Amino acid sequence: MTSTALLQDAFSRIQHNVRGAVEGLSDTDLGFRPDPGGNSIAWLIWHLTRVQDDHVAEVAGAEQAWTSAGWAKRFGLPFAESATGYGHTAAEVAALDGIPGELLLGYYEAVHDRTLAYVATLTDADLPRVVDTRWDPPVTLGVRLISVIDDDIQHAGQAAYLRGMLQRRR
Repeated sequence: MTSTALLQDAFSRIQHNVRGAVEGLSDTDLGFRPDPGGNSIAWLIWHLTRVQDDHVAEVAGAEQAWTSAGWAKRFGLPFAESATGYGHTAAEVAALDGIPGELLLGYYEAVHDRTLAYVATLTDADLPRVVDTRWDPPVTLGVRLISVIDDDIQHAGQAAYLRGMLQRRR
């Protein structure tokens, strides 16, 4: 298995988990928060997608789907287009209440497709390229992609957990 195939497989597993967390839920269910300070499924899926879009677009030297494909306008959220959800307050998390699952999945799928297309262009020789010198040691392309995968897996798992909480309540 090549590094490219491994990365594609990891991103495809995230896709499976995202769909499993969202599909079939109402807009109200997607906004469920276990307490007023908690995250919702909608926010978690939006956030993991924003991080993937932001980070992969940056290393690919491309514009984010969020802005270039009009997703920011479709969502109409009350924060800067550059926001990825990092450090969001409970009130900002609540801004995702009522967001339809079709919109969340549409944006996620657009980012997923762009990610797989970018990853398909990579070779093993690309992965040691330094993409961020703000850290010590500097971050390589391989480390950045694994970081995105790790973040996405955690948030998709949190969304799946919330879905399970909803199902047990019924």
